[in-house]
Amino acid sequence: MTQPTVTLYMSDWCPYCQRARGLLTQKNVVFSEINIDDDGKSREEMIARCNRRTVPQIFVGDKHVGGCDDLFELDRSGELDRLIQGA
Repeated sequence: MTQPTVTLYMSDWCPYCQRARGLLTQKNVVFSEINIDDDGKSREEMIARCNRRTVPQIFVGDKHVGGCDDLFELDRSGELDRLIQGA
């Protein structure tokens, strides 16, 4: 099965974004970053997709997995690996 696209909406100043990026990098996940700092259109897109205004917001495919704490919880439970593998 093909690995789903992982998208990280983030901001340069956000320590939680850095933690989420670090976990994804550590797990060798290929992901795209969308920096919403100075991009109102990307911020609006993020809000429309998940109805949240804070960063990071992480998507695996079309599934919104939440923010940094949610990502780490998914990792602890083993669910993140399953999602990333496309299961």
